[in-house]
Amino acid sequence: MKFTATRLPEVVIIEPAVFSDNRGWFMESFSQRRFAEGLAALGLPPPRPFVQDNESESSAGVLRGLHFQLPPHPQGKLVRVVQGRVLDVAVDIRRASATFGQWAAVELSADNKRQLWIPEGFAHGFVALEDHTRFLYKTTDFYARDCERAIRWNDPTLGITWPQDLTPQLADKDAAAPLLADADVF
Repeated sequence: MKFTATRLPEVVIIEPAVFSDNRGWFMESFSQRRFAEGLAALGLPPPRPFVQDNESESSAGVLRGLHFQLPPHPQGKLVRVVQGRVLDVAVDIRRASATFGQWAAVELSADNKRQLWIPEGFAHGFVALEDHTRFLYKTTDFYARDCERAIRWNDPTLGITWPQDLTPQLADKDAAAPLLADADVF
């Protein structure tokens, strides 16, 4: 596995070793040992153990996010796409951080098999770039409705570069999410 920091050093792209032959391919999608070693090589601490896996399917143009959970149930997320492709975005929402309000975006797809590690203290969202996009993620804490928060996907102070032709399909809660300046964050 190859671990590469994004412009936000704590947000990491993980590229698995894929072994292919005439029968198809094989990859190790997760190994706790390799994950901890890869993060350590970048000077990052290991996360809390993963406790929940989630999966969604989205049509092209569906935008989910930017979501996070506040303490006492913050979530780190290890995300990947198993069908289709997305533009995946992480935003640093830690007020004391030197990169507060900055973002990183990575295309994840079934073809490139990349994963993205988004630690606690970051908002996360994605837009599906193809119909029938299946998105999987592991979390370091359970879903807790009373800790769930969001910030607006198109907050002008963030300046996230979404696809130019995007007319997103949003959940009501995402359309009504506050700007970062008005949100409860870390």
